[in-house]
Amino acid sequence: MSFEDFLAADARLTILKELARQSDGRLNETLLTTVLDTFGYKRSREWVRTQLRKLEELGAVTLMQAGTVLIASITRAGMDHVERRSLLEGVAKPSPEA
Repeated sequence: MSFEDFLAADARLTILKELARQSDGRLNETLLTTVLDTFGYKRSREWVRTQLRKLEELGAVTLMQAGTVLIASITRAGMDHVERRSLLEGVAKPSPEA
């Protein structure tokens, strides 16, 4: 696995974890970009969109377009990954909770 692949898989986990923290399981791409920036992922909007689309392909999120902005909603498969019930290929494995 290349460093770029590792970075993308880790960022996808960060996205899923943040969506799981939301009361309605949703955030728009602008807020997710800010979250990723906080964790050291300084990437373009298009890079974030690519990660969201990959998560959608994996069944971890659903995407809805509102104007020019994507809104991601976590799915049961995404929650199962965050909660370590099942794992998704291409998303970093969550650490066990302490």
